[in-house]
This record gives sequence, C-alpha cells and structure tokens, in this order.
Amino acid sequence: MVQSMMSFMEMPPSFLGYALETTAKLLNIAPSKTVPQMPYEIWHGKPASYKYLRVWGSPAYVKRQVGDKLDSRFNLCRFIGYPKETARYYFYDLVEQKIFVSRNAIFLEKDFPSNSRRDEVLIEKSSEEPQHDSTASFEPPVHTDGVPVLCRSTRESRLPEGYGFIGLTSQLDNDLKTYGEAMSDIDSDKCGHEIRDGLDGFKSSLDLVDPPKGVRPVGCKWVYKRKLGADGEVTAFKARLVAK
Repeated sequence: MVQSMMSFMEMPPSFLGYALETTAKLLNIAPSKTVPQMPYEIWHGKPASYKYLRVWGSPAYVKRQVGDKLDSRFNLCRFIGYPKETARYYFYDLVEQKIFVSRNAIFLEKDFPSNSRRDEVLIEKSSEEPQHDSTASFEPPVHTDGVPVLCRSTRESRLPEGYGFIGLTSQLDNDLKTYGEAMSDIDSDKCGHEIRDGLDGFKSSLDLVDPPKGVRPVGCKWVYKRKLGADGEVTAFKARLVAK
C-alpha cells in the first residue's frame, strides 16, 4: 500500500515516513471482513469519521503568512499526512520547501500525475522577486522551528523517529462553526463534555418558563473555541451558549 501510494503520486523517498504513518492510520479505521470492529472503534468506543480524509500526496493551495498577519499568500503544497490528535494536515510547501501544519486548504484531489507532470509546476513568484517562471521540484524538507528534518542520503532513506513530526501551528481560524462540525470533529468528546457542563450550569441556576404572550424569545447558539499549543496539540476546549 505504501509503495503504491508513493509511486502513483510520484513522491520521493524522503516522504516514506509520512506515507507509513498515513497507511497505519487508514488501516486502523478501515472495515475488515475478519474483524467485526475497527481498531479505532475498539480503542475510542465510537465509529471513525471519514469526512476529513484526503488523497495522500495530492496538491493543495494553502494560505501562508508573509511578514505580518495582514500579508499572506497561497502557496502550492502537497498533502503528506495527519498530525496526531488534531484535526489538521501536514503539507510540504513546494515554494518554501518546508513541512508545516495547517487545517484550511484548497485540495486539488483530481489533479493526478496521469493528468499532468507533477514534478514540473510553474510557480508565480511574489512581487518582491523578479518575475520569471521556475520549475518546482522536490528537495529534502528544510528545517523549520519544531519540525525535525527528513534526511536523505545516497545509500538509504532515514525514517523519522516514531514516523511522526511536530508541525508549526497555523495562523488560520481553527474554531468549529456548527454543532454538526463539533460532533464529527476529532475533539467531539471534549466538545460534548463542555456542552453537558454548560447545560448543567443552566439547570442549577435558572428556571425554565414559558415566554409572555406576544414576546418572541431571543435565539441562541453554541460557540466553540479550542486553544492550540505551540506543538499543534489541543490544550483547551470551550463551548458556550450565547444569544444570536
């Protein structure tokens, strides 16, 4: 499976660790004729969600910060894996030649190597550099803060320790918008716990009564916030019921 993934998407050996980690994740949530329950379901006590799955190695446009937060651009990247315990993705930036973590991206999952040459993509340089066409090629990932480097040698490819990496946190909005998103998210357990605590607080301090005749009650909705640490892990999750 790993060999097929890398061959079909024309990925170099330096990304073998990410391919192995992604394969292990998919096998844990894939149904089997011999095992009645998937490993993920046995471990977590609930069925796995498939909504967040993407085609490994597919290109994607990801928003990258340039300078301050007001200056940004979309770079052409390749999707290479799933960070542990966070609903985001690993990307390899073809322009900056760096590995990073982000959630929001425009995936081009129908652009397979059979449709176009994947190793010859023309990248438009930023306005600060001379305008000319350049060929984007795969190089060994450049070290960024908090991200170990995938080493390449002429003799063999070295796998990352534990087949995993700690990525940079994204500047994009990672909060959930609706109850449906919250319940299907990887942090749904934390979200459900916060909602139950909030409702219990209302029950202990408020009385449920009918509104006066002719009065239309103000609507309400749940607002979800999660705080991410420098390593991309969720350190806190909050759910609050607010008026619309």
